[in-house]
Order: sequence, then structure tokens, then C-alpha cells
Amino acid sequence: MIKQIATVAVYVEDQQKALEFWTQKAGFEVYANHPMGPAANWIEVGPKGAGSRLVLYPRAMMKNWQEQKASIVFECDDIHQTYERMSANGVTFSQTPNQMSWGTYATFEDVDGNQFLLKG
Repeated sequence: MIKQIATVAVYVEDQQKALEFWTQKAGFEVYANHPMGPAANWIEVGPKGAGSRLVLYPRAMMKNWQEQKASIVFECDDIHQTYERMSANGVTFSQTPNQMSWGTYATFEDVDGNQFLLKG
């Protein structure tokens, strides 16, 4: 039986810039950072204590990375506090927290233009 999502690949141009974004701006922790060839690492990041992680996968190693867009929603306890903290850290939001009938959400981008959703 499947018990959780282990990883989701996010295709990045520069792994070190992506690592800096996810750790310093989004506040994630590094769970794995191992060599996987001469010019790349297997890097897994995620929120503290989370079972699911993002793999910061180099675009250069995936010929069809443009077709592999992930739709990822991050749930948080306090979306307004999370939005304020991430904004103060330099994260670009294309949509500020927006209250809907099903909940509150905000949209942000990483350094490679990938879009993600915060849900509160």
C-alpha cells in the first residue's frame, strides 16, 4: 500500500541557486545531497519534519524537462505568516493570499520560474 509521496522533481537550471532559494528563502531543510555524476547532485529538500520532498533535478539531464511541469501545493498552518516570512526572505509572489470558499491560497515562483501554491 502506498503511504505517502516520497519526492517530486522540480527541474532547475542551476542546482546551487535552487538550493539557496529553497533553504534560505523558503526555509526548507536539506535531506539529501549526493553526487550523481560529474556535474550534478541528487538534492532533496523539504519542510522540517516532512515526509515528502522536492528533488532539485538539473534540467540538462532531462531532455524533455519542459513537458514535466509539476503542480505542487504546500499546506501551511498560517498562510499569512508564511507569506510574510517568505516575502521578507525575497520570495516573489505572483498572487498574494486570496480567500476563497475552499480556503486561502497564494502563488509564488522559484528562481527558475516554476510556480507553486501555498494553501492555508
